[in-house]
Amino acid sequence: MAGLGGTIEGVFAIDPAANAIDCDGVWWRWADLARVKQALEAILDEEGLGHGVRLGALLRNKPAHVAALASIVSSARCVVTLNPVIPDDKLANEIRTLALPAIIGSSGDWARPALRQAAADAGVLGIELPDAPQGAVRRIHGLERCASKMVRDAPGIAIEMLTSGTTGAPKRIPLKASLFEKMLNDATIYERDRQGDDRPKLRKGVNFVMIPFAHMGGMWNIMNTLVSGRQAFLIDRFAVEPFVAAMRRHRPRAVSTPPAILRMVLDAQVAKEDLASIVAWRTSTAPLDPDIADLFLERYGIPVLQVYGATEFAGGVAGWTLEDFKLRGRDKRGSVGQLNPGIEGRVLDPETKEVLPRGTEGMLSLRAVHLGNGKDWVETTDRAVLDADGFLWIKGRYDNSIIRGGFKILPDDVVKILEKHPAVREAAVAGLRDARLGEVPVAAYIVKAGAETPDTEELRDFLRKHLSPYQIPERFLAVAELPRTPSMKVSVEGVRALFEAGGVAR
Repeated sequence: MAGLGGTIEGVFAIDPAANAIDCDGVWWRWADLARVKQALEAILDEEGLGHGVRLGALLRNKPAHVAALASIVSSARCVVTLNPVIPDDKLANEIRTLALPAIIGSSGDWARPALRQAAADAGVLGIELPDAPQGAVRRIHGLERCASKMVRDAPGIAIEMLTSGTTGAPKRIPLKASLFEKMLNDATIYERDRQGDDRPKLRKGVNFVMIPFAHMGGMWNIMNTLVSGRQAFLIDRFAVEPFVAAMRRHRPRAVSTPPAILRMVLDAQVAKEDLASIVAWRTSTAPLDPDIADLFLERYGIPVLQVYGATEFAGGVAGWTLEDFKLRGRDKRGSVGQLNPGIEGRVLDPETKEVLPRGTEGMLSLRAVHLGNGKDWVETTDRAVLDADGFLWIKGRYDNSIIRGGFKILPDDVVKILEKHPAVREAAVAGLRDARLGEVPVAAYIVKAGAETPDTEELRDFLRKHLSPYQIPERFLAVAELPRTPSMKVSVEGVRALFEAGGVAR
């Protein structure tokens, strides 16, 4: 790759009048993206915010945000991701404490009084991105200049990315610019028509980007779309109807989504012909139930290819190619594929940290040039199996276990059984404090469309057939939607909060 900045500039310049991004039924051209990129850079240059500066971004899956990301990441600046969907008080606290000279965002987010006040308190330059192709990039009234005295630079860092926060408070992980560029370069192994050193060109196909940009998967997906010169369809908040309408318009050959969207598509009984163009459906950000993948393949004839990665590892660690899936998908059912080139893996005993034989479940440990110091093994909290052929299975996590009166409960084991109930579309289990037992499991679940909500005793009777008594949740709660992180993983903290707020079964 001829440098990330050079590649993006080259793509933007090939055919400026050509359509680039479809969002909310409106096409943005490559010229529209380039204009936003240049206008943002002009403001930053005028303020002296050059190489190495950290810039906050209230990221939404919108075209102007794509241009802003392209500008920041490709100009040796650092984007500090801010999740605009979290509550105002938490977001305001982040703005006050992150020591940022400037923050970019949409008009709707800058209209939130708590955010504007926090930016004023922090002396932040506020920059508004346009909502329409012909809109202007402008400074926010009252936040026209950077007045902060606490600015911290981050030379060599492309992104300070929030982890998903599935089991606790999200952490901010710095990703080196060189590593991020390598990650984009390595992605070409999954695409037949790309090489790592390609010259900029516009390619056929529309890439559907439905993972939020505030998550590593969404950031990687949209930047990969840019450097490959492909068009994109953006959706800021997933809903089945606009997704299906876009499928009919663009007829993509592949899509990439969180597993939760598979369940939503199945539950909505989307017509097979609406998905007929898809030859592969990738999932990431959360474990995929192999039964759901099998049902999807049976109903639509579409293979579901899992990808495994993490913010801490700068994205992808393992994945499937379509060719591998056709050859090994049946006998490697439930696997997230093989480790990516250059990544070594092993499985450890979680207590002794001894290396376990291939095919044994334990705690996953990884090593690669771009992980840590490149020499030492990096331990994860994932329960995993790595077989003799190098295929990897992710079984859940060790860090969200529940200790009930001395018995360890792994929530993923309970969720797997609960989701086999014919009325349950999706479920989540969390630990709730208990004065006598320390913790007890509780379960929230979504009822399938058209199904009757089962009562608590029915659920308990069903679970007793498959689980030990101590694994049975103490309480159940039917919900319209499960609380989620920006990457659409279920938030364990959010589930716990439902019950702490007094949620009862219905």
